[in-house]
Amino acid sequence: MVEMSEDQWRARASSHEARVAPWVNNRLERRARGARHAVYDFLFDYYPYSPSKLKNWHPGFGVILQGAASAAPYAQSPYRKVPGGVTADITWLKPRIPRLNLSIRLLEGIISRSPVTGCFALHEWAMVYGLDHTQVRHPYLPLRVTPDTVRDTVETVGLRCTHIDAYRFYTDQAKPLNATVPTRATQPEEDQPGCLHVAMDTYKLAGWFSPLISSDLIADAFELAAQAREIDMRASPYDVTQFGFQAIPVETVDGRKQYVREQAEITQRSVPVRAALLVALKELHSAYYQTA
Repeated sequence: MVEMSEDQWRARASSHEARVAPWVNNRLERRARGARHAVYDFLFDYYPYSPSKLKNWHPGFGVILQGAASAAPYAQSPYRKVPGGVTADITWLKPRIPRLNLSIRLLEGIISRSPVTGCFALHEWAMVYGLDHTQVRHPYLPLRVTPDTVRDTVETVGLRCTHIDAYRFYTDQAKPLNATVPTRATQPEEDQPGCLHVAMDTYKLAGWFSPLISSDLIADAFELAAQAREIDMRASPYDVTQFGFQAIPVETVDGRKQYVREQAEITQRSVPVRAALLVALKELHSAYYQTA
């Protein structure tokens, strides 16, 4: 165990809060006035982590916080009192071991594979394939292309999505056009590091084990997810210019080349975050079974 003085952890907590404040405060401000952000709200709506959960700082497992016994959020489970302060309780993992094993398996598989290119983020196109302007998934967000262009692009370029949580939102007309049929059972064998949604899901996996995962790593994963989501929506058939983003026109040859370049960049950014998370999860796994 590493001890952290009250001055140290309060400084770390303040620094973390400042780091995530732009996302947290903007989300809360939008929600207060009933506004939506097509890019960043996804990270709060799709992933089950509230702004306050992102805002709260945690040191991760193995750290004793001095003088924190009465301070939120450290005065409650899964923190427990120990000589000198409080620390995150490893036994909190007991009902989460199956999920921990799955997360380690997913990350090990992803890291072992080469990135797959050529999908061109057409999953968002497949989600509106065969629909008209009134049927799209984001009614507050206009399409930047016509339904005919959506159909032509999907049918000409082809669908090669490998991620179940993108594929499952395809329209019924689009699903048979995908090169494979991703399932939850095959996900550990199919997730690969070139996938934008796999990059975003790094945040989901990290968040599953907060507060035993450090908030520094949580914030790294959130930033990665935000960057991946930006590319995701810029390459979509939706018009996101009102949010300050330029389209990646994957319906064109040049646009697809641009997408591959940006896909490669986000893939590289994901490498250290994913590797750090795998190390942290394996350490939790080892610590749990040493005390079980």
